[in-house]
Amino acid sequence: MNRSGISRVHFWIAALWAVGSGFSFGVELISFQGDLSQGSLVLGLVEPRYKVNYKGEPLKLAPSGQFLLGLGRDSASVMEVSLEGPDGETTVHSFEIKKRRYNVQAIEGVPQRTVSPSQADLTRIKRDSLMVRKARQLRLEKAFFLGGFEAPIEGPVTGVYGSQRVYNGVPKSPHYGVDYAAPTGTVVSAPAGGIITMAEIDLFYSGGTLIMDHGHGLTSSFLHLSAILVQVGDLVQRGDSIAQVGATGRATGPHLDWRMNWHQVRVDPQLVLKALPLK
Repeated sequence: MNRSGISRVHFWIAALWAVGSGFSFGVELISFQGDLSQGSLVLGLVEPRYKVNYKGEPLKLAPSGQFLLGLGRDSASVMEVSLEGPDGETTVHSFEIKKRRYNVQAIEGVPQRTVSPSQADLTRIKRDSLMVRKARQLRLEKAFFLGGFEAPIEGPVTGVYGSQRVYNGVPKSPHYGVDYAAPTGTVVSAPAGGIITMAEIDLFYSGGTLIMDHGHGLTSSFLHLSAILVQVGDLVQRGDSIAQVGATGRATGPHLDWRMNWHQVRVDPQLVLKALPLK
């Protein structure tokens, strides 16, 4: 096994290897489009004759050699990706990951029941979590994500990915989505193509919840909805109306909480918009 050193940004190498692709990070065999930072999703590119592994698992390749890779909120400072060539030789490529600083956001006025849930509520929360995890395990082979993403709604951003949340004075888990303020009933559009894998109107924390699979383990979740306009199994295209903004679940007012996962890794939707812009 050959091991490369930590790769630096080489614009000229990426340009020679993938002219016009827009890929901004690269080495001779692999390049990435997107921000190599904590919480990011990046679009990788290799020659299709290579196999790509990350953390010991093979990554799904599109016919053109493109693949997705997601980095968690507190990802390590170095990302290692191994490539196996047609001759069976494996090389390991290391990339520096930028560390991010996250704010603390205090939110008052949420229902106290959602801050200190009862035992019965905890049972319901566990059930909800299992449903969500199952919805994210329905993997699509088709790479809908290659068509690019746009924000599902227009409105002021009132919450961002990674911020530590303090509800009614009680520190809780970080926020893993981007919040858009909008009146109840505002239509939410599909940010990209995909298939609906969950449509539940009343989950404990997230209220009306919709999950959409964009292919290769990339999913969008839409939370706190007042109405859901699609059903599980529906194939939707970017821009289709899929739901309406609400204030259900743990919320103080009407807004859309848009979240994204790469498999079970929570990634920043605002960085996905940069990594996978509209074609």
